Amino acid sequence: MKIDIFNHIFPKSYFDKMMAVNPNLADIGKRIRNVPVLVDLEARFRVMDLFDEYQQVICLATPPMEKIAGPESSPELARAANDGMAEYVRKYPDRFAGFIASLPMNNPDAAVHEIDRAVRDLKAVGVQIFSNVNGAPLDLPELRQVFEKMSDHDLPIWIHPERGADFPDYLTEKKSRYEIWWTLGWPYETSAAMARIVFAGYFDLFPNLKIITHHMGAMIPYFEGRVGPGWDQLGARTSDEDYSVILRQLKKRPIDYFKMFYADTALFGSVAGTKCGLEFFGADNVLFASDSPFDPEKGPGYIRETIKIIEQLPISDGDRKKIFEGNARRLLKLKA
Repeated sequence: MKIDIFNHIFPKSYFDKMMAVNPNLADIGKRIRNVPVLVDLEARFRVMDLFDEYQQVICLATPPMEKIAGPESSPELARAANDGMAEYVRKYPDRFAGFIASLPMNNPDAAVHEIDRAVRDLKAVGVQIFSNVNGAPLDLPELRQVFEKMSDHDLPIWIHPERGADFPDYLTEKKSRYEIWWTLGWPYETSAAMARIVFAGYFDLFPNLKIITHHMGAMIPYFEGRVGPGWDQLGARTSDEDYSVILRQLKKRPIDYFKMFYADTALFGSVAGTKCGLEFFGADNVLFASDSPFDPEKGPGYIRETIKIIEQLPISDGDRKKIFEGNARRLLKLKA
């Protein structure tokens, strides 16, 4: 069995509510309106039928609901999204191995309440959050309870990158050009969020914390030298703060915490990136994911290419099974 752990979808009831709340979504909003598989289940099933022994774990696509609605309305959107995805899993268990709950992160207390509801009542296999909350970092004190709650549930957090064209590439400009905000900005976003979590000490504070990073841990595997020996010298480049205190507070080297993250294989067909990430995280911490349906074919392309890459990797059959299925069953507590 191949369990694809990161696939985007919009339950019809949620999609209609999202468009009613914010009908003029730009940039990513333009993209999602042109991908039928996001809302058309029959079209999705036709794509899935192209692959043998294949199931999906489903979650919402961007934009984050905190970008769509304020803190008063976002909890209602989260409930609608999670109810819709839970219904799909109940109706089509052979298609969908589980769903990842969405949270109203601009309302942290409501987010924690929704975690309990989604996990206990709806049987969510984890939650998805984004690399920032309307531009604010994930290590804010008011957001810590989300990480603590997921550690208590012993289920993973998926981190999805978030940045728009309104984040300029240069201080002298007002917007990002050439979709640099997506191509290069999103990997940076994921990597920066990982660093904030590491240096906030969350892996020491919450022993059961499990975080799955999109796109194979983004920049971190490629920058192993900077993350390792480079961050072993934390504070050597900073004059106005004493970061050496943080190194003394952490129980491990910074790089050892980065290796505690999990990573998915959603690299859009990059063989070199897959090998690099697998070497960094190890077969026990890598999970098959395609990021469907955002390929140029609007559904099958990334699934097909990612499966082909994993099947051709020079690894043991046991490690291949871990990546395709075993790690997902273990982390998400899926039944055989």
